[in-house]
Amino acid sequence: MRTYRLRNTALATATAGLALALTACGGSDSPGGTTANPAPAKSADKPVSTGTVTPSGEGASAAPSAGKVTGTGTATATPAKAGSGGKNKGDTTGDSYAYTHPCSARNLTVKVTSPTGTPATVRVITVTNNGSTSCGLDYFPTVGFSAKGAALGLQATAPGGLGGAPAYPLHPGATAYAAVNLNPSGGNGPVADEVNVLADKEHMPNADGVSLRLAKPGSVANPKVGLYRTNTRDALSAF
Repeated sequence: MRTYRLRNTALATATAGLALALTACGGSDSPGGTTANPAPAKSADKPVSTGTVTPSGEGASAAPSAGKVTGTGTATATPAKAGSGGKNKGDTTGDSYAYTHPCSARNLTVKVTSPTGTPATVRVITVTNNGSTSCGLDYFPTVGFSAKGAALGLQATAPGGLGGAPAYPLHPGATAYAAVNLNPSGGNGPVADEVNVLADKEHMPNADGVSLRLAKPGSVANPKVGLYRTNTRDALSAF
């Protein structure tokens, strides 16, 4: 199992409009400062299959070339195994290429699901690479929460003491999975109806974040987020 470097993340409490383009090729992303809580259009709840655990879909956000956020509907993603490929010079689909080419939000589809059989406080964020080349993600998504369009000022904390590869490699057509626990201790907290996700704070501006509606609102207190993994089961092992 690969370990990863610690990255400092921050999520501001201000709400912001979202201009998101995820499916076109290429990109010119730059590191953002404080992550905003965007509020794009939300999609209707639809089922999503991950191949390892069958979740009930909550929200999905993607964008056609025009940049309008729409629902992606049902999707099945077959994740590539991290750590494979990238040995040949000029290979654009392996790890070595991903390590030096950050993912562009315009090539990504981001979703949030509630896997069957997991605690009610747990959600799984998926990030799918729709591009034709590999790209690198920060080791975990930046995650915040909103209620009725207003940011709650709460950010999920990630594991500490990380070190290892320069990025999480996401191969063409592959999906990265990261689990989020809204309320691991069962404490009292505000009720969120949206989860706000920035797939890679290290290389993406605030405008590349997405705001996805939760099918079932939940109380948020001391939320935690796990590292990106290659499937739902591994992502859930963080909790």
